[in-house]
Amino acid sequence: MGFASAYTGKGAIFPQFISETPDRGTGLIVVVPACQEPGITIMLDSLSECIEPVSGSEVIIVINSPPGSGAETRDNNRKTLNDIESWKNRHKDVFFRLFALLVEDPPFRKWGVGLARKTGMDEALRRFDAIDNPEGIIVNLDADCRVDKSYFRAIENAFTADKKLNACSIYFEHPLSGDEYPELVYRSIIQYELYLRYFVRALAFTGFPSPFHTVGSAIAVRALAYVRAGGMNRRQAGEDFYFIQKLIPMGAYFNLTTTRVIPSPRPSSRVPFGTGASITRMSSDKASVYETYSLEAFKQLRLMFLELDNLYSANIRDAASYYALLPQGLRQFIPEMEWTGKLIEIKMNTGDPRTFKKRFFEWFNMFQVVKYMNNVHRGLFRNAPVEKCSADLLHELGIVPESYSAERLLAIYRELDRKG
Repeated sequence: MGFASAYTGKGAIFPQFISETPDRGTGLIVVVPACQEPGITIMLDSLSECIEPVSGSEVIIVINSPPGSGAETRDNNRKTLNDIESWKNRHKDVFFRLFALLVEDPPFRKWGVGLARKTGMDEALRRFDAIDNPEGIIVNLDADCRVDKSYFRAIENAFTADKKLNACSIYFEHPLSGDEYPELVYRSIIQYELYLRYFVRALAFTGFPSPFHTVGSAIAVRALAYVRAGGMNRRQAGEDFYFIQKLIPMGAYFNLTTTRVIPSPRPSSRVPFGTGASITRMSSDKASVYETYSLEAFKQLRLMFLELDNLYSANIRDAASYYALLPQGLRQFIPEMEWTGKLIEIKMNTGDPRTFKKRFFEWFNMFQVVKYMNNVHRGLFRNAPVEKCSADLLHELGIVPESYSAERLLAIYRELDRKG
């Protein structure tokens, strides 16, 4: 019985797809969901130009048609399958093994990218289970992405250098210019990526302990950690965010900045939110202004987080009095009885400041942060243009940009993220 047999027996949603036995030395498998992807060979070309990793590698593409898909979707997906097989025949010397799975009419009413990713990741897990490699790395990528040549080797090196590492977010950059899309799309993606980086950097500014990007095409996880997290979820959208929130509490989650994923900025209506949906909405609005959470809301979080050492030292009976000192937005969001009850519970079950903070953030986790942000922006604060918010945060960090254009601000945030 392999390390993942119990999971694949109950947690996998499909039986085994690939009958070919994996090579014993396989250490890294890239999983790519694909639905109507006529340009998928561009992604394959990019992968094939990478530096070959030391261990064996595979690429599993899950070509999927949601239930009720019309003839056009089916035809396009079968063309994608033919394109992949043709590419495979022309590149017999490529260093990775390539498999394409065709999933049509899956028996799930709410089929989406979460189930497509799960299908591929579960299959990758079976491959590692077959060779008893719990340290194998499952990597998520999207069909419209390109990657740096260091992609395979950088991921491999990071996980090999420290066997305790469980999972990571991989550094990414969207293309900001080109002739593939209208200029408005590129202007929109500049603002959207700036929003992503502002949000994570603002979280770090508050003292939140796990400020990580949650981009589905830029995640890697060890096989055993995937099992312990219960696998990829089944959400139709936002599956990446929820999956990472299961991985982070396990510990040893990190940012990988020694390579780069280049996601597409293309508009899309497949999911209600995320990059494609945001670019679609912005592209339909000629003003193309992206608004995000006010920095003032993050500042109130920071004030609470800075008090955690004092909260640990305080007497349990003082929990109620500390509530009165919370900023207005947090008192609006957290009922006093919940605050008092949680603090008493946490204090009674911890014996040092480190474990106190750990348990506190298990309660006030990323889900709570997002709920708080949405709550206080329904009255107390107002969303503001991302250029203003990101410039305000840079000033708080002691950085004065020479230009306040979205593109220049994004360049600064990219550099901050590359430095970690």
